[in-house]
Amino acid sequence: MDGAKRKCNRGIVLQARDLTLLGELADMRIADAPQLGIVAGFHSRTRINTRLLALHRAGLLRRFFIGSGGGRKALYATSPKAAQLLHLPNRGPRRQTDATLVADFFVLHQLALNAVYCAVKFQRVPIPNIRFVQWLWFYEPLAQGLPLIPDGYVEWNTGSRIDAAFIEVDLGTEALSVWKDKAERYLELFRSGEFKRQFKQPEFRVLVLANSARRMNTIRAAVAKVTDRMFGFATLCAAQGDQFFGPVWLRPTNPEYRPLFVESK
Repeated sequence: MDGAKRKCNRGIVLQARDLTLLGELADMRIADAPQLGIVAGFHSRTRINTRLLALHRAGLLRRFFIGSGGGRKALYATSPKAAQLLHLPNRGPRRQTDATLVADFFVLHQLALNAVYCAVKFQRVPIPNIRFVQWLWFYEPLAQGLPLIPDGYVEWNTGSRIDAAFIEVDLGTEALSVWKDKAERYLELFRSGEFKRQFKQPEFRVLVLANSARRMNTIRAAVAKVTDRMFGFATLCAAQGDQFFGPVWLRPTNPEYRPLFVESK
């Protein structure tokens, strides 16, 4: 997708923003209109909703619904037609189009992760000299023999080095034993040299965002039994938007909230 206009067989002319939207959505798997407006650069709710409807009618988007009554919300995923036409992966949920999704934890988790992605990649970093470099999605384990699939990976350039971090979003559905195992696997990723080999960086952080303060502190306690380093914890509510970079982060054993980056004097 080189940004050129394309025309699908139902007559819609795909603009550069449409191609960006569909490409981002293929990675995000499923997203709502505000998230797609952010990643595709739409600044009007009416315009993004109008364009999503046009792409849906052209067969390029599958649409689902979550919630009921006044809280009912439309969600979107790329269609097999879009995947074929634009050579995109088809990773969206295997649900019937226009279906209502009830208590679908995959969808809820992905929407929460997308909100983090939007804040990290598209929100201005409110700290001088720090800029976003890249975000990576994962769909399979990082290495053979290491059953670890992070939710995401991000790099920032601080001016003097690359700050690397894996992202983990928790909605309270995983047992604490899973978090203990996950902490051990991240340590193994570092100690084995596999991280340096794959990502060409010397070290990394693991940023965990939980759906409540109580859940965050429960995970912190579980991880602290494995390591008091490397991990940072915040709630999804506290780390919204540019507050992601603010003093909302805790270490495994330190009760002091800290910003994601310490601004140089």
